[in-house]
Amino acid sequence: MAKPLYRLMTELSSRKWVSRLTGSLAKSKLSRKFIPKFAEAYGIRIQDAEKPLHEYSTLNEFFTRRLKPGLRPIDTHKDSLVSPVDALITGMGPIHEGAILNIKGQDYTVEELLNRSPRVVNYKHGFCFVLYLSPTDYHRIHSPASGDVVESEHVPGKVYPVNDFGLKHMRRVLSRNERLITFIREEAGEIAVVKVGALNVSSIRYIEPLPQRLERGGELAYFEFGSTVVLLTENGIFKPRDDLGVGSKVKMGEALGRFIRKH
Repeated sequence: MAKPLYRLMTELSSRKWVSRLTGSLAKSKLSRKFIPKFAEAYGIRIQDAEKPLHEYSTLNEFFTRRLKPGLRPIDTHKDSLVSPVDALITGMGPIHEGAILNIKGQDYTVEELLNRSPRVVNYKHGFCFVLYLSPTDYHRIHSPASGDVVESEHVPGKVYPVNDFGLKHMRRVLSRNERLITFIREEAGEIAVVKVGALNVSSIRYIEPLPQRLERGGELAYFEFGSTVVLLTENGIFKPRDDLGVGSKVKMGEALGRFIRKH
C-alpha cells in the first residue's frame, strides 16, 4: 500500500507550479538562514565551496555554487570522455537498436529520450551513461568533451523524482520529465548531453553566454536541485573504462572511457 500511495503523492506533487514555488522560496533572501542546516543535513563539504557560507545570499545560490579552483582536475588524455558531473552511475551500457535496457528495471529508447530528434539515428548503437546527482553533490554541469554545440533543445515535461524510488516505481521518468538536450560534435563523433529535471527543480539553466565551442571540462549548465544527466555517444566511437559499473561514483572531470578514433 505504501508504494502506490507514495506514487500517487508524487504524481500530485510533480506539477510545475510546485517546483516553481519551491524554486521561489530557495531564491528568496529568507532562505539564506537555512543554508547551514541544509549543508549539515546533506553532509555537504562546505570547505570545497568557492566562497564561505555567509557570502551566499540565498539557498539557491549556495546550491548552484562553484568549487574552489583545482578541486576537479580534468583528465588530460587526448581521447578521454569525462564525466560532466559529480554523480552516481545508475545505468550504463551499450545501446542496442535504439534501446537502452534495464535502467532500474525499466527500458528506454533513444527516440523518446531525444524527443524524436532526427539525430536519433546517430545513437542507435552507441553507449549510454545515466548519472544521478543527489542534493549532496556539486550541481554544475560541464562539457564531457571538446567540440562545437551543433544543436540544443528544451523539452517541456513533468518533474518526477529521479532518485532510486522514482526510477524504479514511476513510469519512464527519464523520458517524461523536462529535459534540456545539448548535441556536441567532437572530432570522433557526436555526443548528446541530456539534462533531466526532477522534483523540486525549478529550472535547468545554461551558463550565459553559452559558447558555440566547448572545451572539455568547461561549464555548460547547472541544476537548481538534485537531478540526472543522461550521456549518449554516437555509434561506434566510445569504449568505457572496464572498472566502472552501476553503483560507481564519479567526479566531474574523471575519465569515463576513451573515444575510438578512426585514423
